[in-house]
Amino acid sequence: MTLVVPGATQRAAHSTAPERPTWLPAWPVASILALYPLWWALGLGVLIFPIMAVPMLVLLLRRRAAGRPLRLPPGFGWWALFLAAVLISIVALGADPAGTVVEHATDRLLAVVYRLGTYAALTVLLVYTGNLTEAELPRRRLVKLLAWLFVVTVAGGLLGMVAGRFEFTSPVELLLPGDIRSMGFVQSLVHPYAAQIMDLVGGEKPRPAAPWGYTNTWGNNFCLLMGWIVVAAWGTRRAGPKLLAVLCLGVAIVPAVVSLNRGLWIGIGVVVLYVAVRHVLMGRLWIIGAVALAAAGLVVALSATPLGDLVNARLDNGKSNGVRSFLIERAVDGFAESPIIGYGSTRNTIGGRNSIAVGESSECRRCGNFTVGGNGQLWQLMYAHGTVGTVAYLGFFGYGLWRFRRDRTAVGIAGSAAIVSSFSAMLWYNATPTPLAFMFLAYALLWRNHLEGDAHAR
Repeated sequence: MTLVVPGATQRAAHSTAPERPTWLPAWPVASILALYPLWWALGLGVLIFPIMAVPMLVLLLRRRAAGRPLRLPPGFGWWALFLAAVLISIVALGADPAGTVVEHATDRLLAVVYRLGTYAALTVLLVYTGNLTEAELPRRRLVKLLAWLFVVTVAGGLLGMVAGRFEFTSPVELLLPGDIRSMGFVQSLVHPYAAQIMDLVGGEKPRPAAPWGYTNTWGNNFCLLMGWIVVAAWGTRRAGPKLLAVLCLGVAIVPAVVSLNRGLWIGIGVVVLYVAVRHVLMGRLWIIGAVALAAAGLVVALSATPLGDLVNARLDNGKSNGVRSFLIERAVDGFAESPIIGYGSTRNTIGGRNSIAVGESSECRRCGNFTVGGNGQLWQLMYAHGTVGTVAYLGFFGYGLWRFRRDRTAVGIAGSAAIVSSFSAMLWYNATPTPLAFMFLAYALLWRNHLEGDAHAR
């Protein structure tokens, strides 16, 4: 049953006080999604989420003060427990686990504040989107906005391919003092660039990142958004949108392969398999033929183009495997040492996986000092927030999948597929901020799909 926060006491019948509007405008959510390329170019990018959370929170509080109840998403108790675990784990911020760089708690506070602020802002986004009615923000429009962001992701991937070293100084970056904007963490927030340049298969090559900042985030968002373009296109009877969607998905194969992102490839497989199983269970056996045809087309495309050579080269060169294994071991060891509340945040290792003497330097920024908890949301949850935080986080999304399991609509299947893909992605991708935002929007669509079936729930 959906949680409801009681409204304010009804005003007296003869009160002369002006009525406060109880409707919620769609622009805080719509502007984030529709204008995201602009926010990225301005240097606001992921910062737009906490910025827009402020008016969203004000509007929610104003509506509740006007006497209209505030709905909370099903399973919100799990998410509230997670937020509490994040706060409580801060008490361990000063601890220095074995094998990590010794720092003062205050040196780690900036990342903690940023992460906590992100969780709070995205929580507001979830509640606000779930409280919007069909008249305020139709679900079809929200689906189209998410589909638009998939198109933006593909376009960013193509940009990263053809202009891998493209970057520029954003207006927000120009406003910052030089010593602040030169910080790596700040650069990742305000400095737009098309791709990350890495040596994975022999020689440095660009890996698409725009407009999401990192190649791994680009791949994660690719999987979370790809289903929505199908839902948006097949939600209309016109042939044009369907043709454009198929064309976009076909073109998307190229940057997806060039990204050399094995996690993305697995994520696409998880989404396709989940959607196929859901359709088979509903008796729609035609999906088997559709998947087989798409798979055959993909095999032909890889065999007839240089893309196949890239896939084989990436599978034969697992340079990151050793680092990932090393960091997973460190995360599990740290979890065993502080299993209840974790350490409040990530930690940097002393040296690299082969020697404590190997560390970051001006000549080698990627040498050693790896981040424990930086190679997957699951490992970060375990290491930073312990059992309580991990169980609560997984409990919230797991509850949502169970609660909305009977939703057989296109929105229901796509929303569930996005959340399922996030469970596989958390083994190698971190979720904040944009992947978690898209997970929340998928959750909100599932929640609203459930509510719209009951006229009294609006």
